[in-house]
Amino acid sequence: MSASLDRNRKIALAKLFGERGLPLPRGITSVCCAHPLVIEATLRRAALHNDVVLIEATCNQVNQDGGYTGMTPADFRAFIERIAANVGFPVDHIILGGDHLGPNPWRKLAAEDALARAETMVTAYVEAGFEKLHLDTSMGCAGEPVALADELTAERAARLARAAEVAARRSGRRLPVYIIGTEVPPPGGASHALEELEITRRDAALRTFDIHRQAFTEGGVGSALERVIAIVVQPGVEFGNANVALYKPERAQTLISALDEMNGLLFEAHSTDYQPANSLASLVDGGFSILKVGPGLTFALREALYGLDAIAATLAGGKEAGGLVTTMEEIMVAEPGHWAGHYGGTENEQRLQRHFSYSDRIRYYWPDARSATAVDKLFAQLPDEIPETLISQHLARLYPDVVEKRLAPKPRDLCLAAIDAALAPYAAATAPR
Repeated sequence: MSASLDRNRKIALAKLFGERGLPLPRGITSVCCAHPLVIEATLRRAALHNDVVLIEATCNQVNQDGGYTGMTPADFRAFIERIAANVGFPVDHIILGGDHLGPNPWRKLAAEDALARAETMVTAYVEAGFEKLHLDTSMGCAGEPVALADELTAERAARLARAAEVAARRSGRRLPVYIIGTEVPPPGGASHALEELEITRRDAALRTFDIHRQAFTEGGVGSALERVIAIVVQPGVEFGNANVALYKPERAQTLISALDEMNGLLFEAHSTDYQPANSLASLVDGGFSILKVGPGLTFALREALYGLDAIAATLAGGKEAGGLVTTMEEIMVAEPGHWAGHYGGTENEQRLQRHFSYSDRIRYYWPDARSATAVDKLFAQLPDEIPETLISQHLARLYPDVVEKRLAPKPRDLCLAAIDAALAPYAAATAPR
């Protein structure tokens, strides 16, 4: 990392960390997930190293109407803090963030109506103590183009920033830090096969900040510019249903050079799920110091659950066990709303994607009461000590830790370990050197 990048990193992360008085890492992992086991695994890993954690909720996941989780921002905070209490993790080491905050949940409405609802949402996030806000107003509403001009996007972002500033001062909350950016990957990954991605141009990144600076100033929230810590850009990283675009540092060097002209700013990298450890480290080296991950963690959890399902079927001789996969298929076929517009192809191809796609849209179905009951039933069917040979067969990534007695061969412990294994490369990439 160059001297200028190192300076930017220290300035931006210091604003994010606030007065917590903890050493600054090289970067931070942004965990975008609402599954309780993912949150628990995240907090347990952070507790081992006295780290700060950044946990984010998206506008579709958590909003004033409940989102697809049924949680408001205040509910989400209480949910996270309950898990922290159970784990013994200090709540003052948790930074909560809001991702893609804007009109997206209401984009089928007229722009003014959608933006008014987005203002209410941002206010609710701030009042609940969320400290990091990604303002994403890049999508068109009813009667508008799919993608908006940068100037209009920035004007609307300034409007949401104004709502956030007012809410923070009124409620006595800490003034938030902001993420901006108009070249935003789709939440949850792409729905098409990926070829080589077009990387954000250097001049486009610089123009994004300049346009937002003008819009924030004209919108009466110029002081909020001092708390813009990062810009979302496309560094050539993405995942689709069946493949992953890996980061190639040499292609991003021109974009990275833009940070030399943006004092105190970093880049935020979205859709970093499934990147290998060396790619994550290279992203942080290049100033992409906020690494967002979400579906990759629930993908790892699903792998563990399906492995346990296969073990249960083997132990039972194929009788009255191994029903989790069947249950999940029945739920998803009966209620296709979360996947039907994202998975194409033949009936068999769609079936495979429902369960095994990198975009992991099965994650929307784990909160369903029928899914939770099926998981509980699976855990109850399994012995307290699962045979090592079956772990080797069906959960091979976890076998070395089990056989060397670092990991108990218990269903819940194995699920947490699978998530932790997906988090480990992020911890290594962002840790101080």
